Amino acid sequence: MKEALDKLNERFGDAITECTDFRGDESCVIRRERLIDVCRFLRDDMKFDMLTDLCGADYPKRPERFEVVYHLYSVNRGKRLRLKVRALDQDAVMPSVCEIWKAANWFEREAYDLFGISFDGHPNLKRILCHNEFVGHPLRKDYPKNKRGVIPTPDPLI
Repeated sequence: MKEALDKLNERFGDAITECTDFRGDESCVIRRERLIDVCRFLRDDMKFDMLTDLCGADYPKRPERFEVVYHLYSVNRGKRLRLKVRALDQDAVMPSVCEIWKAANWFEREAYDLFGISFDGHPNLKRILCHNEFVGHPLRKDYPKNKRGVIPTPDPLI
């Protein structure tokens, strides 16, 4: 089914930096600025009506350290597609796709909490897994493995 990749290249060639099709597993890396346009096209025209997962990834040795991966599924056609969007460490902000797929709400909050990737336009971007006093983002590769993430508070009785 190279159909999705072909149509994406035809419509958004300037937004795509790389595409792969390995044994039917289609993936595309797209530019952050065009994410919303690409996602709307995939939902409305290509019928990828389900966002099955959205996750963050940390590659500290890459110039664009962070990657947000969107796993899409077309229920009627039984087809899958993976989108990837990359961001610099100091500019880890993605546009939210909550308006396109409601399921993105909690997935984006998870990526925010665990990786520190923000989502512009998210309706309620706050921690979802770590408590509010937790310091840092535990799935970043440079997060110390023995750190507990809590700033000690003085005992009020002392």
